Amino acid sequence: MNSENAKKLVSVVIPVFNEAESLPELIKNIQAGFQSTDYDLEVIIVDDGSRDNSATVARSIAAAYPNITIAGFQRNRGKAAALNEGFRLAKGEFVATIDADLQDDPRALPAMLNYLQESNYDLVSGWKQKRQDKFIKKRTSRLFNFVTCKMTGLKLHDINNGLKVYRAEVIKSIYLYGELHRFIPVLAKVEGFSSGEYKVQHFPRRYGKTKYGPSRFYKGLLDLLTVLFITRFMKRPMHFFGLWGIVIVLIGVLSELWILILKFGFHEPFRDHVALMILGVLLIVFGMQFFSLGLISEMITFQNRKEK
Repeated sequence: MNSENAKKLVSVVIPVFNEAESLPELIKNIQAGFQSTDYDLEVIIVDDGSRDNSATVARSIAAAYPNITIAGFQRNRGKAAALNEGFRLAKGEFVATIDADLQDDPRALPAMLNYLQESNYDLVSGWKQKRQDKFIKKRTSRLFNFVTCKMTGLKLHDINNGLKVYRAEVIKSIYLYGELHRFIPVLAKVEGFSSGEYKVQHFPRRYGKTKYGPSRFYKGLLDLLTVLFITRFMKRPMHFFGLWGIVIVLIGVLSELWILILKFGFHEPFRDHVALMILGVLLIVFGMQFFSLGLISEMITFQNRKEK
C-alpha cells in the first residue's frame, strides 16, 4: 500500500430523495468498502428536497464521520441538479456516484476505480447482473439502453446505472439539467471522453418506494431526442434547421408548380385546388422561418464562441 500522502482522493456523490431508512447502512458500507484501500475518501450527500427526515438523518451521520459533506435543496429539483451540486463540491481526483436505495453494491467502487485506471477509460459505468427489479422496469430499461446505444454509438449495457466512477475532468466538462443524468456517458462521449462498464451485483429494494413510474418512459424518449440534438447540432444548428427548411420550402414550391401545371397544362381552374395552393404557401413560409431560425442560431453560436 502507498503511503498516506500518496493516496488518491475519491469523492463519492450520493443524491438523496426520501431515503432516510437506507442512508445509515449505505454510508456504513461505503466507509467499510474503502478501508484498507489506496484511496482517501470524501462523501457528499445531496438531499434533493426530501419530504421525509433524510436531511436530519444525513446530518446525524455527518456528525459521526469527518469525511462527509452535506448539501441540499429546499425543494425537489431532480437528480440531475443534485448530481451537479455534488460534482461542484467534489474535490477528488476521481469521482463516484451511487444511488441511496441500497440496490447497488458500494463495495464495488474500489474495484471499479482500479479498473478505470487500468483500462485508461475516463468513465466506468456499473452493469447490473441479474437485475432485481420488476418485470416492466427491466424490460423498459433494456429497450431504453438498446435504443440509446443504437442512436449514439455507445457500447454499454446499462447507461443509466447510478453506480459510476469518473476521472474528475469528466464531471467538470459536462453540465446536467432536467433528466439528462440518464445520458452522462453520451454527454461525456461528445466531450471526447471514453466509457467502459464493470459487472456489478444488484439487490432488491428494501426500504422506501421506487422513483420509477410510467412517465419516465416517454420522458426518456424526449430526453433522448434532446441529447441527440444538442450533441449533433449544438455547434452547427444550421445543419438541422437549414436542411429541414430547404426541404419544406421545396415541398411548398413543388405544390405550387403542380397547381400551375394543372392550370396551364390540363386547363383545371385554380378554385379546384385551393386547399393545395394554401398548403403550398404555408409550407414555403414555414420553411423560410425554419431556415431563418437556423441562421439566427448560427449567429448566436458564433457570438458565444467569440466571447469564449
